Amino acid sequence: MPDMVFGARGRSARTSRRRFLQFSAAAVSTVALSNCARNLGEAPAEQPSQSANILDDSVLHIYTWADYSNTDLYQRFTEKTGIQVVSDVYDSNETMLAKLQAGGGNQYSIIYPSDYMVRQMIDAQLLLKLDRSKLVGLDNLMDRWQNPPYDPNSAHSLPFNWGTTGLIYNTEVLKTTPEDWDFLWENQPELAGKMTLLDDVRETLGMVLKSLGYSYNATDPTQIEAAAQQLLTLKPALSGFQTYGWEDQLIAGDLSICMTYSTLGNLLPLDNPQLVYVIPQSGTSIWTDTMAVPAKAPNVAAAYAWMNFILDPDNSAFAATQLKLGTPNQAAFGKLPTEIQAKKTLYPTAAMIAKGEGITPVGEAQTLYDTLWTEIKSA
Repeated sequence: MPDMVFGARGRSARTSRRRFLQFSAAAVSTVALSNCARNLGEAPAEQPSQSANILDDSVLHIYTWADYSNTDLYQRFTEKTGIQVVSDVYDSNETMLAKLQAGGGNQYSIIYPSDYMVRQMIDAQLLLKLDRSKLVGLDNLMDRWQNPPYDPNSAHSLPFNWGTTGLIYNTEVLKTTPEDWDFLWENQPELAGKMTLLDDVRETLGMVLKSLGYSYNATDPTQIEAAAQQLLTLKPALSGFQTYGWEDQLIAGDLSICMTYSTLGNLLPLDNPQLVYVIPQSGTSIWTDTMAVPAKAPNVAAAYAWMNFILDPDNSAFAATQLKLGTPNQAAFGKLPTEIQAKKTLYPTAAMIAKGEGITPVGEAQTLYDTLWTEIKSA
């Protein structure tokens, strides 16, 4: 695998790129392996799990994204370690952060912050510094995750998954393949009222900046304002700014094309072959989701057991296969079926990666981004 490009998301990101399919009504709330036959689609809305004592050494409490919570993966861990898993889910980094800041850090042994959130939580002293002597298999990680910029030397987190941002479209409605971001502007009359963009200032304005030949992380006011004006020319044709909630409409053909993250981009077409996910040719954002231990976590030994479990190539490959996600584990990647390894929407080529960027903090320019974003959405 080629080297990856990393970065931290801006603090203004308010929405989740991980939306467990709305049309399946399947947000997992709590998964207790004492009831492994439970249908995940029947889980109640997110509530703190009370199904096991958080101080019980035989139970691991995880706080994660809904589409990372998997009964088969948890059962595999329990069979290998004897430790049961209780999993609560959230829909955004900010929801998770707010819960930990409100004292929830003593309820979970493992959390899944994204790259930018790792940096923010380190600065807020909310994450435990990892004892590398207790971790087995760190050398299995791909090179760029050995020392990621959001967490030097992986001192407070380990990568769990990585992905891209792109476009997903319905081939039964849209007969022309969208190869780049410019497609949205070039086909605006045909797409009018049938396209959505992410409700995320840095992702969406970043996409526009990229389409204009600038960086996702531009700090030049002239470039940022040019991107805002370019986006305003597209807004009349938009159905809306939606990070999630568009899935049913796209599947049904009421929408033609949506900006999304590769989690949904790769997952939705499995049951809906008329949908195709595309990574724009000019480049896009590349992100990482991690595993970390809250500073006040209970049962830290179980947290290390979980991280070592995921670092194991067989288990990492199993997780990637079960969850349909990109693994940052080189040894696990080698165990995946050839057709999965070759899937460019899941594992982009070196050339595609070279054009990508991680979304990084932009300092004082963030105020301009936020101001222009508010103006765009209210226009």
